[in-house]
Amino acid sequence: MANIILLGPPGAGKGTQARRLVEERGMVQLSTGDMLREAKDSGTEMGNVVAEVMAKGQLVTDEIVIGLIEEKLAAGGEGFIFDGFPRTLGQADALGKLLAKMGTKLDAVIEMQVDDEALVARITGRSTCGGCGEVYHDQTKPWPADGKCEKCGGTDVKRRADDNEESLRTRLMEYYKKTSPLTGYYYHAGDLFTIDGLAEIETVATSIARILDQQG
Repeated sequence: MANIILLGPPGAGKGTQARRLVEERGMVQLSTGDMLREAKDSGTEMGNVVAEVMAKGQLVTDEIVIGLIEEKLAAGGEGFIFDGFPRTLGQADALGKLLAKMGTKLDAVIEMQVDDEALVARITGRSTCGGCGEVYHDQTKPWPADGKCEKCGGTDVKRRADDNEESLRTRLMEYYKKTSPLTGYYYHAGDLFTIDGLAEIETVATSIARILDQQG
């Protein structure tokens, strides 16, 4: 059992690796967006707070997100993958305090490093299956000629509107601005591990597995 954060810019493959960890190790992926959507529709006290904030178009506070994470941790699991949180040093501190309160800790913060130019080439050709989320690429893994997803047989192919070079470079700059302090924070804490995020999917998965087996 291990608790980890996957760090990496848009398109580094965090989602792909997180899905593998969920399937292969039974870990729980705590996606901030998913938790907020689930809470909004839950009818619980916390959910009603989230629904009210979102209905007003306001930003959900760190305290609310920490409260949702606490609920998930209390439910138990074979380790947790923190996805989209923390994004700031204040959130990192809050998460650390929560984990200590719950009698657990972070085992690893895995930074999936990439070459920006290679990442741009990867992302601008990317598409996904609308049914199962399987990822395709115009050059390396084209959408099947028969028009059906090789994993689920679906025919709904999707491309993100912001998967273009200009938008991606803007997103990369925002990521580096926000994440640089976090990498330093977790490096100082001795929790940071770096791997090549642009390696083959299996190679990346093996690198992550090796870190988890050493730390878990």
